[in-house]
Amino acid sequence: MVTNPNIAELLPHKCVGIAGAGGLGSNCAAALIRTGLGRLILADFDVVSESNLNRQFYFADQIGMKKVEALYENLIRIRPHAAISIHPVRVTPQNLSSLFGECDVVVEAMDRAEEKAWFIEEMTRQLPEIPLVAASGLAGYGALDQIRIVRQGNLIVCGDGNTEVSEEMPPLAPRVGVVANMEADVVLELLN
Repeated sequence: MVTNPNIAELLPHKCVGIAGAGGLGSNCAAALIRTGLGRLILADFDVVSESNLNRQFYFADQIGMKKVEALYENLIRIRPHAAISIHPVRVTPQNLSSLFGECDVVVEAMDRAEEKAWFIEEMTRQLPEIPLVAASGLAGYGALDQIRIVRQGNLIVCGDGNTEVSEEMPPLAPRVGVVANMEADVVLELLN
């Protein structure tokens, strides 16, 4: 366990970017804002749907809103003076550096495996000096003892590395929340 009595003094001066505002991104963002993070950059093009409410940090009256706008509303309710920049855009290889180039750490919180793959590849190519916290394997429920953290240089991956989302193994709030909070915890460790 890493402990730093000065973490509360460090966090207000740090910037974290999150690519994706779904189950991982919205819950990770909430955990980071609750800890006192200084600046948060959020990018996602999607809108809140009813099916998101089982695991994402949104509410029924936000259905139809852009996720980053709804998440901004929710995070500001936690910390009214938080510095949060929102970008209601699809993250692409072309805009990745302009969105996240000034971050101390970036969190990958994308939905699909192919998005995750190109994002990790482009982050390590375009912004290799910025630590990247990603997720892999968080579908279903149970088997929490299989969830782990794997470190490979500036890439840190949270999850079981195996369980893919499917109709038989949908993403559900408990495991998604565990992995999202693991990502937030690794971010705090990296910012320390």
